[in-house]
Amino acid sequence: MVEEGGTCTSRMSIPFLILFRDARSVLKLDELGIEIATIAFPAALALTADPIASLVDTAFIGQIGAVELAGVGVSIALFNQVSRVAIFPLVSITTSFVAEEDALASQDAKSVELGSTLDSENKKLIPTDENDYEQSEYNKELLGNTVEVTKHGNEKRHIPSASSALIIGSILGVLQAIFLICLAKPLLNFMGIKKGSLMLKPAQQYLTLRSLGAPAVLLSLAMQGVFRGFKDTKTPLYATVIGDMTNIILDPIFMFVFHMGVSGAAIAHVISQYLISAILFWRLMEQVDLLPPEAKYLQFGRFLRNGSLLLMRVIAATFCVTLSASLAARLGSTQMAAFQVCLQVWLASSLLADGLAVAGQAILASAFANKDYCSAVTTASRVIQLAVVLGLMLAAILGIGLSYGARVFTKDSNVLQLIGVGIPFVAATQPINCLAFVFDGVNFGASDFSYSAYSMVTVAVLSILFLFLLSRSLGFVGIWISLSIYMSLRALAGFWRIGSGSGPWKFIRGSSF
Repeated sequence: MVEEGGTCTSRMSIPFLILFRDARSVLKLDELGIEIATIAFPAALALTADPIASLVDTAFIGQIGAVELAGVGVSIALFNQVSRVAIFPLVSITTSFVAEEDALASQDAKSVELGSTLDSENKKLIPTDENDYEQSEYNKELLGNTVEVTKHGNEKRHIPSASSALIIGSILGVLQAIFLICLAKPLLNFMGIKKGSLMLKPAQQYLTLRSLGAPAVLLSLAMQGVFRGFKDTKTPLYATVIGDMTNIILDPIFMFVFHMGVSGAAIAHVISQYLISAILFWRLMEQVDLLPPEAKYLQFGRFLRNGSLLLMRVIAATFCVTLSASLAARLGSTQMAAFQVCLQVWLASSLLADGLAVAGQAILASAFANKDYCSAVTTASRVIQLAVVLGLMLAAILGIGLSYGARVFTKDSNVLQLIGVGIPFVAATQPINCLAFVFDGVNFGASDFSYSAYSMVTVAVLSILFLFLLSRSLGFVGIWISLSIYMSLRALAGFWRIGSGSGPWKFIRGSSF
């Protein structure tokens, strides 16, 4: 129950009932519903733009042949998973940190306008240690020197986390490019493409050329994390759409007009990524002063402490998906080609839920920074319920649409037959996938990075066991059963934290909020 003025007076002795809080209002376009929609919808489109671009690459390459499709499929899976290891922790932390700093900056700006000062308790960030939920002191000197001009006139924001994210993203991008280019053959061998395989040449060509775009990919994703923290998901969407449309236009020109084959697809993708990065950097420079007054304000320590936790998490998650692609490649080019199509559709559709996760994370980070627990509970309930609705819609659409749309990717009858086997798994897991992504966003919004990391490691260990056992006994089907188990365990782990009222959510257990 919410009284006038925003005071929340309801009690919840059973924390998991938060999932059903005001369920009848799940699609209501009230203030919260509109805020979620304005953040989530552009974010979802931006997040799915790159997988869709990869699907376009897949569709064009599939016209060349099944061997090329399978080889490039391995390269795309490898590149995407290495990118996630490098950037996912940075993007998630950046979104939370920027949202917190911006919220605290707004408080300071209001205080300046009223001629008052904030109580010191309001200058605290949300906890990062799961065993210590007393809010930690934020750097008072940093806030005092940086936020006073944040909301005044046309002056730029002073957000230290933004500068830190760009520096770290640039360094990681260069390291990723060097890593993938120098170790292309061993990595592809690990993925199941052995020496002498017909898949090796197209896979190596695509991976080496596409790796040249790694600095742009990581830098652009770091900047997207900054914009998400500002609750601005439209700017990343515009940049991504322009870049991916460029990729779609250049793909057939390089591949078929210039007869460059898979190399042309990779070059087109690299050009599009640098274009996206340039657009985002230009827009960010208009809003943020990227040069902090002193190096100490860059807060690399905070990024490293929390980033190491999320790095552990994303390595565990990445290994599961990468291992599944590797096991599919070992089954043969036909199985890998079918797996590539199903996996790309699975990931692209599931990432729609990540838009809700981004909205939940940004709104929750601001709510926790302001100690507005009522808003935190209401936001968490709404985005979780919306995830269920979205998942059911996606399941229906993919269950019907992919059966007819598979021929867009390949004409090979054997590959099409296997895609038909994978469609039930791709469709049926959508509600589970949506919940898993949104629970991630909810926990990140509460800065519950420790729990997120350790729970994912546990989930990964169990899922890897299922992958090895079921792929050996059931082959292609066994891999998809294992991935379904993986996402189910991931959703359960995300639910457990808020559903048990533990960690940063302990305030909902038997108390008013």
